[in-house]
Amino acid sequence: MMDPVSGHAHEPDVSFDGGSLDCGGGLLLLIRRHIDPLERGGLLEILSTDSTVEVELPAWCRLTGNELVSWTKTGGRRSYLVSKGPFSGRRPPPSQASPPPLRVDVVIPETLPLPAAAPSVEPLSVMGIGSWPRPRWMLRAVHDRMEGRLDEAEFQAAADDAVRLCVAAQLRAGVDVLTDGEQRRDSYASFVGGLLDNCQLIPLSDLTAMVTDSERFERELRALDVPAADVRHPVVYGRLGRSRPLAVHELDFASACADKPVKVALPGPYLLTRTMWLDCLTDSPYVTRDDLARDVVRVLREEAHFLLASGAALVQFDEPVLTEVVFGSAVGSRSFMCGALSEKLEPAPELDFAVDLLNEVVSGLPSERLALHVCRGNWTRDESAALSGDYRPLIDVLRRVDVGVLFLEMCTPRAGEAGVLRALPDDRRVGVGVVNQKLDTVERVEDVRGRIAYAIDLFGAERVLLTPDCGFATFADNPVASSRAAESKLRVIVEARNLLGTG
Repeated sequence: MMDPVSGHAHEPDVSFDGGSLDCGGGLLLLIRRHIDPLERGGLLEILSTDSTVEVELPAWCRLTGNELVSWTKTGGRRSYLVSKGPFSGRRPPPSQASPPPLRVDVVIPETLPLPAAAPSVEPLSVMGIGSWPRPRWMLRAVHDRMEGRLDEAEFQAAADDAVRLCVAAQLRAGVDVLTDGEQRRDSYASFVGGLLDNCQLIPLSDLTAMVTDSERFERELRALDVPAADVRHPVVYGRLGRSRPLAVHELDFASACADKPVKVALPGPYLLTRTMWLDCLTDSPYVTRDDLARDVVRVLREEAHFLLASGAALVQFDEPVLTEVVFGSAVGSRSFMCGALSEKLEPAPELDFAVDLLNEVVSGLPSERLALHVCRGNWTRDESAALSGDYRPLIDVLRRVDVGVLFLEMCTPRAGEAGVLRALPDDRRVGVGVVNQKLDTVERVEDVRGRIAYAIDLFGAERVLLTPDCGFATFADNPVASSRAAESKLRVIVEARNLLGTG
């Protein structure tokens, strides 16, 4: 730690008073809100009366690549001048909007809308799982908006253009059910953290100064599947609320692009609870994980009601972390396999917990328009790095969840023998993965036709829907396929399906 100086040699671009907050008690959230909108080399002044910040702030700067330029101390009051990235001279101060309050009141709707009519999804319909590769300019817009450099109107205009391109590609391929490609999301799940009340997305590396055992946590971050500084993670700092839609706006725009049924994917309640319950934090607004889960269920239930009322043909809940429960590393360890960073617990009670949460979300809603998606990880093109194992340990879960459609990864050898799925109830439709989204090579029509025929033999044609194994770009910055490959793979599924009627 450098010695304090009598006064800063440079004027800050932005200043805020953190009072007596320490890094684990909310100060880092405020720092992130103020420093994100700055250009590199911009200066942030942090006023503080907490003595522990003298040690924790320099450590945070080293970990995140920012630079502590100087600090002052007068009595018990300290002023820290931090550069966003390495400091290399002065820049003109950017225009700054006031950051939102750290906590906002949560409004819970007294009534929820009833489902409205929606286009039917016919047997053997072809569709994507959810995500689609973002254009390079859309990725820039995602980051600029997240870091406060792009206002909401400009971001949504860019996203509208990206969705139009995504929908056009699906239409060219001949799909029967559209998705918006999750173009507005930084990832399939963490985007919710940027929309819910009292939740904030921060880089994983920022969490180091907020945990009880920072050295152990740093070791765990180094062992993660993705670079910790490049991934944003939701941190909850108050009671969760849904004062704005999570995906209804996505549905509305995609529905206006073409006269086709539209499917919308949401992170499942177990995944969100595992993601947001950071047992390692020193300060949390929720006493127990169950307390957090109740509010996660509430906000997802609200969103599901509004999506169905807006005409979603299918609302899909993504729960890939279920496979981590049964096939992942040892109990007590952490993994970022699906964005769930809390400690792994015993499989049996965790699976019961997951079933109960999802059934609470969908209670009373039409099961034929509700779906569950399960895969074994989609963050890398390296098949050997993802989990392996058949569906046997999850059959009971798949039987007990109150949804009408199960979208299952079945093409990759990692999914094991599909025959075990004969045990699924007859009233469940099965979305069968028949192409591998991770492979550059586009599958041969004859091979895909054979997989479809096998699925029909297993479940009956009236129960089968057709998809890739998973999304094409689960994490915005790490797509597993190009848009050209994605379109070609969907077209192959359509061609193979159409051949079934002629062979």
